[in-house]
Amino acid sequence: MNASHKQLLVGDAHNDLLALVALRDPDRWGTYFRDHWHPQLVAGGVKLQVLPVMIDHEFRPEGALRRTLRMIEAAYRIAEENSDLVALCQSGAEIDAALAENRIALVLALEGCAQIDEDVELLQTMTRLGVRMVSLTHFGRTALADGSAEQGTGSRLSRAGVEAVGLLDRLGVLIDVSHLNHAGVAHVLELTTRPVIASHSAAFALRAHHRNLDDHQIKAIAATGGVICLNLYAGYLTDDDPTIDHVVEHILHIARIAGEDHVGIGSDFVAELFAETMPAWQRPLVIEGTDAERLVPGLTGPAGFPLIATAMLDRGIPGPVVEKVIGGNLRRLLTETAAID
Repeated sequence: MNASHKQLLVGDAHNDLLALVALRDPDRWGTYFRDHWHPQLVAGGVKLQVLPVMIDHEFRPEGALRRTLRMIEAAYRIAEENSDLVALCQSGAEIDAALAENRIALVLALEGCAQIDEDVELLQTMTRLGVRMVSLTHFGRTALADGSAEQGTGSRLSRAGVEAVGLLDRLGVLIDVSHLNHAGVAHVLELTTRPVIASHSAAFALRAHHRNLDDHQIKAIAATGGVICLNLYAGYLTDDDPTIDHVVEHILHIARIAGEDHVGIGSDFVAELFAETMPAWQRPLVIEGTDAERLVPGLTGPAGFPLIATAMLDRGIPGPVVEKVIGGNLRRLLTETAAID
């Protein structure tokens, strides 16, 4: 990490590292994070990290809630056993305090609501446990909404999904529209009275994949005061051999549509997760029509974040704009606009 990058606050809206922590025995959760993940986060300058609770297919539906509680417990153990390095934050004030103490601020999120089903009141339980960001579905269908892979249904939110949006608004929890189908995104934007986040999405105009957001959606999310955080997964960036330039092009496109105050990063680093959870017989690994093992060179994990800042500066993007994109906008959303307290 060069000297200029050390001054940047890197904020990542989506890293599934918690799933890897939870694969270990509980007595190793804290040390595994300290020894394996903390050095990577420091190398990348990450000072604000959202930790999604992602429920793999093998845990749905029966084991989803139990898996969720295990991952939340893992997050608390990480924070308790590494209190000199990180803090699990439940409010903007706690984020600010952690950063002032040179600790990494961690924020819990739910990716999809497989563990909720139609019991929307459990979202309040999750909020009591520290969850501060929620997406309503993953690729497929939940009791609340359809994911982007179900685009053909053209469906909006279910009755329970509408109830969930209202409750999350009242609780002050950020609604995450990444993974929602287009009709679902539009429905959320009709209903919510608060800023919205897309925690890990790219631009459909540059890569026509169902996981990406079109220009109308990007503009509408920005209009709520929200932030579109760029997914660094190569399959959503380009059909060609991915490079850091593809990352910058998506950032520039989103900034042109949404404005420089509404762009962030949501890495979705998957290399380690797939290496540990996908057996050799499943290779080559193709997910939603993309080669999951094709990576942007250098962007295999958090230590690669300086490459993005450097590439943006090399393209003539002003330093203050780089600071916003690389973490400033996400910090603002979590500490001020979203008002999580």
